Amino acid sequence: MTLGCARNEVDSEELAARLHADGWQVTVDGTAGADVVLVNTCGFVAQAKQESIDTLLAAADSGARVVAAGCLAERYGHQLAESLPEAAAVLGFDDYPDISARLSAVMSGSPPEAHIPRDRRTLLPVTPVKRELPKHLRGGMRRRLGDGPVAPLKLASGCDRRCAFCAIPSFRGAFVSRPPDEVLAEAEWLAGTGVRELILVSENSTSYGKDLGDPRALEKLLPQLAGVSGIVRVRVSYLQPAETRPGLVEAIATTPGVAPYFDLSFQHASEPVLRRMRRFGSTERFLELLASARVLAPDAGARSNVIVGFPGETRADVTELSRFLDGAGLDAIGVFGYSDEDGTEAAGMTGKVATATIRRRVDRMLALAEELCAQRAAERIGSTVDVLVESVDGDVVEGRAAHQGPEDGSTTVRGAHQARPGDLVQAKITGSEGVDLLGSVV
Repeated sequence: MTLGCARNEVDSEELAARLHADGWQVTVDGTAGADVVLVNTCGFVAQAKQESIDTLLAAADSGARVVAAGCLAERYGHQLAESLPEAAAVLGFDDYPDISARLSAVMSGSPPEAHIPRDRRTLLPVTPVKRELPKHLRGGMRRRLGDGPVAPLKLASGCDRRCAFCAIPSFRGAFVSRPPDEVLAEAEWLAGTGVRELILVSENSTSYGKDLGDPRALEKLLPQLAGVSGIVRVRVSYLQPAETRPGLVEAIATTPGVAPYFDLSFQHASEPVLRRMRRFGSTERFLELLASARVLAPDAGARSNVIVGFPGETRADVTELSRFLDGAGLDAIGVFGYSDEDGTEAAGMTGKVATATIRRRVDRMLALAEELCAQRAAERIGSTVDVLVESVDGDVVEGRAAHQGPEDGSTTVRGAHQARPGDLVQAKITGSEGVDLLGSVV
């Protein structure tokens, strides 16, 4: 079972490959008949943590031995083991290379002791020098757990930024790029399994190559990935606005086979809030960045997440965020209410916003986001798009256009006779429902 982001999906497939190579029968079809249920948890925010706990408890009801792995397990280790006796074992990232032995120990009744969490940012230097991949990331083995035409491809692991609200670097470690040759080899392997769209994932894709001595590495890698036989679309995710250079904007917007799609982590638009978050930017700078992309690709897709209720946020800050969203023309907007995260700078800040106020601000931003994204979708009526087919029902197919990421809505196309998953279907957009589009085959 995999919870959380696409990076966790890749981790699960790497674990599945190791287990399969050692003779384990791996399935994702539920817990029935399983000897061990491995739950790859998420530990990002309070809601994700609770979902992970609920999933572990539900799996324990199946009668199988339940093992917690992933970010929640890495982040809390023995604390999680003590508070969740239903779990037969709690494994950290360093257990991944020997996952088969760890599960065998669980089956024999001698599970490994849960680890004591540590700050993984200290494991590697933060200066731009060549780094060795952490042990749990080496090997490159992967076994697909799904058969769809879209798959994530990990560019890197960890993060060197120190955003005040984020604990990810403390348990994921410093930023480490995968060598370009390794990324290309995995892309070719994925294409051989039927994958047609690659979604490049990391904690911060704009940092790719810095530790390899080449800050333009992603710009160089994109056309190579797009040129892999069988791949028709490459999508980049997790862009840090402060690091999104003009050359990278141009590469994403104009490289054939690369989706003109900008997944930009703005988080807020008020300068005072961004400074307290240890981030950079403003409404004007963010709008200029989006405009620079649309000069090159007028129909480019753009999405972002925002946090409301950060310590010290005022009504004027919320108004500024609204002003930015009004002018940004985003296709998808995720809205999150701030919550304290263990070990972060923000958790110790003064000026905390009342919980009830955060809820009201979240509701306000959600309503605005829904309205603006629906308006943006309606503006695409009359345009022609290429839809990557993901499911088929007669002559009706559902998939995503280049401006639509996996969580950004879908496009339903009628008249697609004999289309199959993985095909690119050209469609004229005839209507919209919220962020979703409706079209007919050209």
